[in-house]
Amino acid sequence: MIRADLVEAMVKHARADHPDEACGIIAGPEGSDQPLRFVPMVNAERSPTFYRFDSGEQLRLWREMDRNDEEPVVIYHSHTATEAYPSRTDISYASEPNAHYVLVSTRDADTDEIRSYRIVDGVVTEEPVSIVESYS
Repeated sequence: MIRADLVEAMVKHARADHPDEACGIIAGPEGSDQPLRFVPMVNAERSPTFYRFDSGEQLRLWREMDRNDEEPVVIYHSHTATEAYPSRTDISYASEPNAHYVLVSTRDADTDEIRSYRIVDGVVTEEPVSIVESYS
């Protein structure tokens, strides 16, 4: 379950960075599985086919989340020319077993394709995306 404003923020970021891939996280309280704090990040690769968090930015953010008792609930990025499905590279770099890996495809200018996955030990499992106005 994810709030509509967070989905809109991911899509807006993906569209703004197109034709390069966009990336970022949505942090939430540890163990809550509730995405709350949207954090767009810089794609250090500046590439239409690959993303990588800037290592300094990632280190600062992970330290900040530790101080705030947060974790990355959603790790998102965009695909600019393909469907919203994890690539082999995406799968190999997935290192947060509790995170939801959300992909936004910007290949179609008129349609926002948003899909979510769990990626654990190289195994990809798609999960439904339930968009809500607020968390109860």
